[in-house]
Amino acid sequence: MLLEVITPEKLLFKGEVAHVQMPGIDGSFGVLKGHAPLISALKAGVVSVQQADGEKEGEYADTKANSEHFDFDVKGGVVEVYENKIIILAE
Repeated sequence: MLLEVITPEKLLFKGEVAHVQMPGIDGSFGVLKGHAPLISALKAGVVSVQQADGEKEGEYADTKANSEHFDFDVKGGVVEVYENKIIILAE
């Protein structure tokens, strides 16, 4: 699945991932490949990302993501999941 994490300042991450865990306003939830389409508000918390097998690169804060798992702190935002693409508009 393709993940894009975007803030008002810049694109934080764009790359292939296997799983994303997010702090929804009604509780934490995760997204795997093939997830049903959704749009949800996010509350302040941590977005946890598990990169896809064999994928160890992605644009991450102007550098390369080089671990299998990493986190983003968000102050809130919105997420859209559609056809194996996740777009997080984060504050």
